[in-house]
Amino acid sequence: MTDYIIPAAFLLLFAFATLKKIPAYDKFVEGAKGAASVCINAFPYLAATLIMVQLFRLSGAAAAMARGLAPALEWAGIPRELSELILLRPFSGSGSTALVNGIMDKYGADSYVGRCAAVVAGSSDTVFYVAGIYFGGTKVKRLKYALPVALLVTVFSSVLSCWLCRIL
Repeated sequence: MTDYIIPAAFLLLFAFATLKKIPAYDKFVEGAKGAASVCINAFPYLAATLIMVQLFRLSGAAAAMARGLAPALEWAGIPRELSELILLRPFSGSGSTALVNGIMDKYGADSYVGRCAAVVAGSSDTVFYVAGIYFGGTKVKRLKYALPVALLVTVFSSVLSCWLCRIL
């Protein structure tokens, strides 16, 4: 049944537009034009974020910072092996997925560390990527509260994920 939800939603939308005499195709094209300009405006922010993440990882700064953060994270209940994942997850989805794959290969998917890595990756988001896309597209420049709160929630979700993996 779930295979039919999206096609049914499109059919209902177009039926509604036809009943209301709304030119659905013209409105779709108009929306696509608006989306193209948002993509063009957000691209520099996205490119800058991706380049900075690669430089951060390739320079060795990510690994060094992860080693420095490991004791504090371990005190909070997060395994030492996840420190680089916790540090990289807010920046890069593909980079953190590669780290999760490496953790799974080394420790196994059923291990405590593997389960924690999977739940941490699934319960957090790429904060800076999302901020670059959304705020870049909307011309919002002042992120005084949005980024710190998003990062705090990311750390909280990581701690809670590992605590839940420990008791389940």
